[in-house]
Amino acid sequence: MMASSSSYSAFRSFFLFVLVSLWLITIGLAKADTISESDTSLTQQVSILRGNNFAQKKQAVEKIANIQDEKAHDILLALLDGRLFVDEQDYYVRSASESNLYQQVLQPQQLNKLPSQAKKVVINNSIRSWLRNYQAQYQLTHGSKNQRIAAMQQILRTNDVTQIDNVKKALTQEKDKSIQELMHLFVARVDLRQDDSSRHSAAIAVLAQSTLPEDLSLLQDYAQKAPTENLQDQANQAISSIKNKLLFIDGVQTLSYGLSLGSILILTAIGLAITFGVMGVINMAHGELMMLGAYTTYVIQQLMPNDITASLFVSLPVAFLVSAFVGILIESLIVRHLYGRPLETLLATFGVSLILQQAVRTIFSPLNRLVQTPEFMRGEWVIMPNLSITLNRVYIFVFCLVCFFALLQIMKRTRIGLEVSAISQNRAMAKAMGINDRKVDMLTFGLGSGVAGLAGVALSQLTNVGPNLGQQYIVDSFMVVVTGGVGNLWGTFFSGLGLGIINKFMEPAFGAVLAKALVLVLIVLFIQKYSRGLFPQKGRAVE
Repeated sequence: MMASSSSYSAFRSFFLFVLVSLWLITIGLAKADTISESDTSLTQQVSILRGNNFAQKKQAVEKIANIQDEKAHDILLALLDGRLFVDEQDYYVRSASESNLYQQVLQPQQLNKLPSQAKKVVINNSIRSWLRNYQAQYQLTHGSKNQRIAAMQQILRTNDVTQIDNVKKALTQEKDKSIQELMHLFVARVDLRQDDSSRHSAAIAVLAQSTLPEDLSLLQDYAQKAPTENLQDQANQAISSIKNKLLFIDGVQTLSYGLSLGSILILTAIGLAITFGVMGVINMAHGELMMLGAYTTYVIQQLMPNDITASLFVSLPVAFLVSAFVGILIESLIVRHLYGRPLETLLATFGVSLILQQAVRTIFSPLNRLVQTPEFMRGEWVIMPNLSITLNRVYIFVFCLVCFFALLQIMKRTRIGLEVSAISQNRAMAKAMGINDRKVDMLTFGLGSGVAGLAGVALSQLTNVGPNLGQQYIVDSFMVVVTGGVGNLWGTFFSGLGLGIINKFMEPAFGAVLAKALVLVLIVLFIQKYSRGLFPQKGRAVE
């Protein structure tokens, strides 16, 4: 009896095992059929993209978008970015991060080289615009916070009314307030354009919170044809509110430009303030020392092409040492023999600047060289939808502050700094106290030249590197030093910021060239009143 029961139990277990296996196999086959069908449909549409008919391509793109498969989405993003390649056997997606890496799709494998028959899929502006809207629509529900913000900004930029249902649907699920505001703004734009005036009041109230010029134009057009007087008054109030905000934003944006320019002027002038203040030397080669720092950055980047960020940090000490070494050579071979003869010093250093320019042209050619910006310095710091500051200028402003306060500590808390201060106030008395003025002059010139090299590293992140780079800033550097007070670092700091801000606030009214000329006139008038600058040196030996 027990044997019979055991046999029955074993048979039942075997029967259940067979049923479960058949069920799993059936599901697997069904899934395989689905995947196969999906892949087949995707392949058919992608093959159409190989042709030259853009109308057929657009239809194929729309059909790919309807395929419920993550692979289809990746294909469309690659197509938008210009990373999709097709041949008769397969299609390939180039990696977004590595230009020499390709993903084969139908027969999944990674390739380091694209097959010779594969051609890049070409699209026109109509397809590209459709893909951008598709990307925005997809990211509204599937993307991260930054992607959803970018998607809404794209929708607001194109004013694609067809996205209204997608935006309203996404709005019911959105939790982030900043994204909700963008969605409400888009809905308000659409409502204000509708004939249903019952929605206009609420739409105007939302648009009044905007700071975008597009919404100002929309309200101005609406105010001219508002259906009721109350709505017209509400629209005019919203227009005044937006105008005030835009005026404030323009002021803040101009101030940021002024601070950015001021930080560059400070960087280029603090090295000159040391040499000019201590030795009274008008160094016309100071701009070329900055140029050497910029070219040093370029050379280091060529030696470290696979790590741009590390190359920038390596460039800082190397550029300082290169420019300082050249500065010490200039002082030892030329300037030391011309102390007390300012005109001859000016002409000699001007000749040195020409020699350095020609040397760079001979070594690197007269063409400008591009220095790549590290990843962490790219992009913008978005404060408001239409108020942003590029990250490279933010970092350069911080770098300017670090250099300034480091130099200030060197001048105040080190022996060489105290000796420099003593020499600048009374050279004869300092020599009588046992200070080696010859050594101080050489180190001071080297320090000022090294700081110029650091300024060149910063400038390489803002503009192309060329032989004439230094000539653009030498006159401005002298203006900053003279206005702030010869030899006074704080004077250089405040005059650099002040001149940068004044120049940027005058540019919208007078233009860049005339604004610079007017700033020069203001400096001349200022020097007539305050001949020793903002922060003149004090003491009995000054006079």
